[in-house]
This record gives sequence, structure tokens and C-alpha cells, in this order.
Amino acid sequence: MKVYIDSYGCTFNKADAQIMAGVLVENDIDIVDSIEQADVVIVNTCYVKLPTENKVVYKIQKLQEEFPDKKIIVSGCMVEIDPEKLEKIGPNCSWIGPHQLNKSADVVNGTYCGEIIRETGFTKESKVGVPKLIDNGLIHIIQICEGCLGACTFCCTRFARGPLNSYPIKDIVAEAKEAIENGACEIQLTAQDTAAFGKDSGEKLFDLIKEVANLEGDFRVRVGMMHPKNILNDVDEIIEAIKHPKVYNFIHLPIQSGSNKVLSEMRRGHSIEQYLDILSKFKSEIPDLTLAVDIIVGYPTETDEDFELTVEFLKKAKPSLIHLSKYQHRKGAISSSLEEIPRPVMKKRSKFLSEIKSKITEDENKELVGSYQNVLVVEKGSKGGFIAKTDSYIPVIVDDVELGTFVKVKITEATSTYLKSELAK
Repeated sequence: MKVYIDSYGCTFNKADAQIMAGVLVENDIDIVDSIEQADVVIVNTCYVKLPTENKVVYKIQKLQEEFPDKKIIVSGCMVEIDPEKLEKIGPNCSWIGPHQLNKSADVVNGTYCGEIIRETGFTKESKVGVPKLIDNGLIHIIQICEGCLGACTFCCTRFARGPLNSYPIKDIVAEAKEAIENGACEIQLTAQDTAAFGKDSGEKLFDLIKEVANLEGDFRVRVGMMHPKNILNDVDEIIEAIKHPKVYNFIHLPIQSGSNKVLSEMRRGHSIEQYLDILSKFKSEIPDLTLAVDIIVGYPTETDEDFELTVEFLKKAKPSLIHLSKYQHRKGAISSSLEEIPRPVMKKRSKFLSEIKSKITEDENKELVGSYQNVLVVEKGSKGGFIAKTDSYIPVIVDDVELGTFVKVKITEATSTYLKSELAK
């Protein structure tokens, strides 16, 4: 039997797809590279934003129309968040919930034989140290915990991922060690909120980062998204951990709005002042820090004054990466009961922030032109060349190098999204 997995969304969801593939291969089920080759197709869904929801819904419907003889299984967040819609668009599809990945082989075998199997619900099963099938063995994703402690009014993902479940440091370190011994040169520690790690178990994120970084070998560690409220009591220790020479000088610290009023209405649990204090401490200790932020434009209660505060925040914080999203209601989210602001207003605000975003990030990158950078070559470029990462996790295009190696380059050109370089002479 042959299975194709079509995966959407975040790094965590990508790792879920790798686990499903690993379980299937262990059960003598082949993973193939195209839908045409497959007997069974798994659509691993993301539901965090409406455009992605529309994309996965369209894909499920299209598969049934174009490949009526193929069996379809839906996995990922949609299974737990919106089973009603899934039942409507795919009444003959089987399901695998995000917490049921160990049952992937049973679901695939049963579905192939004509059954409709739906494995859903929450478990405390660990996702560390389980079989994984990884396309790029150089980049190894480790899920350090699942679920969150948040109550953000705009979010539906927490309904799919459930309450916080942190995995033991010793197991995470063991998986990282094995991955490095097998050739991985980048370890990505991921979660819905890495800063929540250990809040249920008593272990600490900064201890985890240091233990992974202290492993033998030439590699880098990337720490995934951290909710600001969950690092307030551990800022100094986390900074020390990220200062480790094997850890990228990078933090993903979402803010969502520059207005304290909107942050309160979003139930984010922290203020702008607390955020800026965290950022100030990071930048004073790590001058070449790359900051990634998330911004939601047009939350239902966002006024013109609130929006201006977000503009002010961006100009003050000057993040290197800005993930910009227009607000849209999500299934089950508290804010979905509120009236959305007019679309023309939202569109105008989004366009204005996009222009600011491009200028900030391009200016930041242009400052690096002419500099020499130590970079790690992690993957092939889609348009030729190779993609490497600086010590600050900025993408650099470079030619004539080997995957998995560290090289010294001179930055020759900058855009708002990446750098171009040549090998240093």
C-alpha cells in the first residue's frame, strides 16, 4: 500500500506529519511523493487562519472530485476544531486527531479496506522518541510540549491541542543526540508555546536549551515561538541559554497589538511595557538578536488610536521578521461573537503595516551588506543555490557549498526577506 501525506501549517504540524509517516513505514506502508502514486491520501490540516482553512477545505473537496477511487484521511487541527464542517465536506473520509498519531497505521489499513475510521480525543502520549520519517535529515524538529496555558480570545488552535503536556528533558535530549549523530545540523525545538514548557512538570525551558546545546557536534538550535507572559519570570535565564554559541540569536515573540487595551481584550496576559522590557533585556545581552513578531490587524475592538499604537510599537521595536495577519473569526474563538470591523478599514490598515514591515526588515538587512557572516547551509534553494542561516537565523543565499556545512560568506545584497552572499576569500 502507498500513502501520500499533504501537510499544511506550522513547524509542529510538520513534525506530526513526520510522525505519521514514521509509524506507517514501521508498519510496512510506503510513503510516496505524489497523489497519483498513492492508494491513500492524508491531508494534514491547519486551522489557525481562515485562508488556510479555505485552502484545506478546497483540497479535501478537490481530491474527492478528481480522485474518486482514492481513500482520503484527514488529520491535524481541523479534526478536533470543526468536525461538523469536516463531516459535511468529507462524509466518507477517515480522521486522525493530533493526539492519535500512534494509530495512523490502523486508520490507514482500515480505510484502505473500505472502513471509515475516526480516531479523535486527547491523550498524554509523548511525541518525543517516536518513529519519524524526515525528508531533510539536516533539520530535525523536536516537539517539546503540546497544548498551551493561554486563553487568547482569537485562537481556535488551543481547542485542537488541548491543555499543556510537557515532555521530559531527558527524552528530548536523547532524541536530539541521536539526530545529531545521524547528521542533523539544526535542531528545532517547537511547541504551540515553547515558553510554557515545564510549567506543568516543574522542568525549565532554559535548562532544556542548555542541555541540548551542550551536546557534542557542530549544529545549531532554534527555539520556537514563546508567549511573552510565560517568560516574564525567567527572562534572564532564557537569555543566558540563548547566548550559548550553538543557539541561534533568534526569538519569536508575538505581540499581536501595540495597544494595552486590545491586548487586555485579547486576554494576552501581559502589557506593552512588559514586552518592551523583555525585549530591552534581550537586545542589551544579544546585540545581533533577530526578533520575529506576530501582528493581528483589525481585531474587532481595534480603534484608529489602537492601530496607531501598533504602528508606534513596530517603529520602536524594529523587528527583523513580522508575521502580519488580518483578523478573521475562527471556529469557537471567543472574539468570533464580536462584530468585525469594516473590511475596507482592515485592508487599509494591513496595507499600511505591510509597507512599514518591508521598510523595517529591508533596512535591517541592508545594514549587513558588506559584513562577513558565519553561516550554516541547511537546504537547497527553490530557484538554485543553497539557503544558509546566519548565527542570527537570517536566510542567506549562497552558491557552490555543501549541505550541512558551516562556511564564511560576505553579504553582497539585501532584500526585505533574505540576504545574498559570496564565499569569503
